[in-house]
Amino acid sequence: MTDPVLTRVDRGNVAELTLNRPGALNALSDELLAALAGEIAALEGDSTVRVVILRGAGKVFCAGHDLKEMQAGRQAEDKGRGYFEDLFARCSAVMMGLQTLPQPVIAQVHGIATAAGCQLVASCDMAVAAEGTRFGVNGVNIGLFCSTPMVALSRNVAPKVAFEMLTTGEFIEAGRAREVGLVNRVVPEAALEAETRALADVVASKLGAAVKIGKRAFYDQLPLTTAEAYAHAAEVMVENMLWRDTDEGITAFIEKRPPDWQG
Repeated sequence: MTDPVLTRVDRGNVAELTLNRPGALNALSDELLAALAGEIAALEGDSTVRVVILRGAGKVFCAGHDLKEMQAGRQAEDKGRGYFEDLFARCSAVMMGLQTLPQPVIAQVHGIATAAGCQLVASCDMAVAAEGTRFGVNGVNIGLFCSTPMVALSRNVAPKVAFEMLTTGEFIEAGRAREVGLVNRVVPEAALEAETRALADVVASKLGAAVKIGKRAFYDQLPLTTAEAYAHAAEVMVENMLWRDTDEGITAFIEKRPPDWQG
């Protein structure tokens, strides 16, 4: 029996997903990508989970794609074209799936997050990193430009920062990652699990339906013009205002008492 490449533990309203290939630095193998896709699909319909934490077992968070598997794909008659097309499509679907999940996803990052591992961090809604963690999109160092990780990274940090990381292959430290917007918080490694869980618990304590509609609206409005974004956000707020639990939340605030939420 071999250990599962991805584990899930639910603690209260928080689901913890752990990349569990420590011997391979949690590289995103075909099996691990399939497991992530399966858990994303399961979480999408799980109303008991309000927040998801994504973490890595062992010494690092994630070292990117499994290069040995990628090289094995070259053995096909088409030199791997079909495999590579399928691989990057599957990986992109997982990354986008994290953002389309109703629940906020928090990356709990330590060690290194490189290439597709950095993409994974950038695809999560928030990230907490341990001091000393290093981030990079370093595929260019082996002749492979990190084009798909670039998509998520360039939507987290300023274009010039992303371009420098992509073209130099150099790593940035956790503090710099926070400065440029890749992570939210940097904490001592010994406190990483507790601090990530504390953030998750704060989010999980809010009205789940409000966070769900808000996450969807957040990503929906990003590509819109300012006028379009305001129009869309206004529609969402109208819908939100008409809920029974929102009425109760506002009334409770006015009356200086805890809300009696049903959702």
